[in-house]
Amino acid sequence: MATRPPAEGKPWELAAHPRLAKGTLVGVVVLDGWGEAPPDPFNCIHAADTPTLDALKKAAPARWRLIKAHGTAVGLPTDDDMGNSEVGHNALGAGQIYAQGAKLVDLALASGKIYEGEGFKYIRQSFDDGTLHLIGLLSDGGVHSRFDQLQLLLKGASEHGAKRIRVHVLTDGRDVLDGSSVRFVEMLEEDLARLREKGVDARVASGGGRMYVTMDRYENDWQVVKRGWDAHVLGEAPHKFKNALEAVKKLREDPKANDQYLPPFVIVDESGKPVGPIQDGDAVVTFNFRADRMVMLAKALEYENFDKFDRIRFPKIRYAGMLQYDGELKLPSHYLVAPPEIERTSGEYLARNGVRTYACSETVKFGHVTFFWNGNRSGYFNPSLEKYEEIPSDIGIPFNVQPKMKALEIAQKARDAILSRKFDQVRVNIANGDMVGHTGDIEATIVGCKAADEAVKIILDAIEQVGGIFVLTADHGNAEDMAKRDKSGKPLRDKDGKVQTLTSHTLNPVPIAIGGPGLAPGVRFRTDLPNAGLANVAATVMNLHGFEAPEHYEPTLIEVVDK
Repeated sequence: MATRPPAEGKPWELAAHPRLAKGTLVGVVVLDGWGEAPPDPFNCIHAADTPTLDALKKAAPARWRLIKAHGTAVGLPTDDDMGNSEVGHNALGAGQIYAQGAKLVDLALASGKIYEGEGFKYIRQSFDDGTLHLIGLLSDGGVHSRFDQLQLLLKGASEHGAKRIRVHVLTDGRDVLDGSSVRFVEMLEEDLARLREKGVDARVASGGGRMYVTMDRYENDWQVVKRGWDAHVLGEAPHKFKNALEAVKKLREDPKANDQYLPPFVIVDESGKPVGPIQDGDAVVTFNFRADRMVMLAKALEYENFDKFDRIRFPKIRYAGMLQYDGELKLPSHYLVAPPEIERTSGEYLARNGVRTYACSETVKFGHVTFFWNGNRSGYFNPSLEKYEEIPSDIGIPFNVQPKMKALEIAQKARDAILSRKFDQVRVNIANGDMVGHTGDIEATIVGCKAADEAVKIILDAIEQVGGIFVLTADHGNAEDMAKRDKSGKPLRDKDGKVQTLTSHTLNPVPIAIGGPGLAPGVRFRTDLPNAGLANVAATVMNLHGFEAPEHYEPTLIEVVDK
């Protein structure tokens, strides 16, 4: 699908739908990480007891279908690129397909424009006398970062004057196979060795596992960021090694070791001195393109009046993100690649047309039904018409230990909002399939999926009581396939014969279901949009609110037929 042009200068008033009435409550439920895959023991959604969702799938074929949630359907470079929660919610809320994350960076690197932009010119001022530090996720998972982009950035930066480069690596094991950190570090060290042959002083300086060091999000645990600060900026960590390959191999010898949770480490020289702390006059680039797990570090690197932890030392640096991570906060203020300008989102259209909206999730996904849904925009479009409610996620407890998360609390808040009759749209994200799925714990994920189904029942029961309509969908796959597979689809096994667990998102389609007593009898899914994706959902929801969607939106999934 081609990206549709923005509707500059067009009116905000939406035309009334010719067949669907206004004023009916619409409940929008996003099941995070809930794809569709064939049933097998590693499909946790199939294995879980999910009677509510099973009933939706079986009851009305014209009101349940699959849509695409990855690749070009959500603005990513190719259909080999798995979707993620950020681009998924962007597409769900925007109703349009924008070049996203990795694709934006790919285009900038391929054209060389990344080196012509204001962001690169800014950090380049440090190249003569300072060090260029690159901080980010060492992975080819394509969710937060990509290894080939780091390789190109290293090459390009050195060709554009960087004489001293330090890389601070965060190991993955979540979007890629646990243990792959060793291979990525080996490849990185080879690249750095080639740069050294060309006279560039290039080394790995520090690192740690992504879920324990640096990459926290939504201000859930600032200690994660502090561990990264101490290692990357101060050059201090409990583990010291002569090189990064030794570091990851040694740290992985612990029987409980996992790439996601490797402790922080620093690389030291022969005298035991750290080789790459961040100093006054240096340049720093966080090379992740995905925003959510870079915002907290960006605040620590950029904000003068920062009080979340004692930074000990706040070096005067030139800092740029790969992208701007928060458009509302203008954070960071410098970035290498300009963000997509997502305009005229469904949230803004509905607010301008008097639709009263309630949005709720727990902390780990709260930004998805608000910030990302609204086109990377913080705050309200119209405070008198909108209410956003965040339920604090558990802190310091792994999601597989508490796999029910806050699903029932979210459902209860949604139920109360629905029954209050104060809102025209009630929108929630239920995160279990994604967050528990990422742990690789199959039994816990099954429990999480059951909890999600129970939450959906609470919401649908409330919608039934008020005569409303529901739209239930997902942002990408995850929990429906938790086995790494060969090309024929058979689960891969390790040397001990144990199936290798998949902790990443998938390329599977996701369901969308519509229903409820307020849904007009003739409404059904169209059959002429076989390649529809998440961006088609916004026009669908607008129709159910009684409006025609703007002409520049991806087409609605529904039609009204005479019975």
